[in-house]
Amino acid sequence: MARAKRTQGMNWIRPEKRLALYLRDGLACCYCGASVEQGIRLTLDHLRPYANGGTNNATNLVTCCSTCNSSRGKRSWREFAQAAANYLDHGITGKEIVEHIEKTRRHQLGTAIARQLLARRGNFSSVLQNIRTSATVGG
Repeated sequence: MARAKRTQGMNWIRPEKRLALYLRDGLACCYCGASVEQGIRLTLDHLRPYANGGTNNATNLVTCCSTCNSSRGKRSWREFAQAAANYLDHGITGKEIVEHIEKTRRHQLGTAIARQLLARRGNFSSVLQNIRTSATVGG
C-alpha cells in the first residue's frame, strides 16, 4: 500500500494505540490544554511530520485538538508551542508547553488498558463519549 494511502483518515493507526496515546496525554491537547471533557475533537500530531520522514512511533505523536493541529501548519512543534502560548495568554509559557510535551511523549503507552476499554465499550467513539458523559455527570 502506498505511503499516502496508509495515512488517510484514521486507518494509519490501530484504534488501541490511538486511544493509548490519548490516555497517555490526559485526553487533552498538548498545546492548548483543551480536553475531551470540554467536547473538543482529538487528533494526533506528528512532532516530526510524516511527510518529512517522521514515524508513527509513540515518541513522535502527541494528542492535539483539531484546531491546534490545523493551525500548526508547517511550523516546528516547538515554534508552534510558543505561538500557542502567546495566543492563549493563559499563564503557560511556550517553554513549559515544550517541556510538557518532551516529558509526556516518553511515558509508557497503556495499550492493554486501551484494548480492554475498546472491548468493553465496542468502539472508539463510545469510549470517548463515555468519558465526556462521566465528566458532565460528575462535574
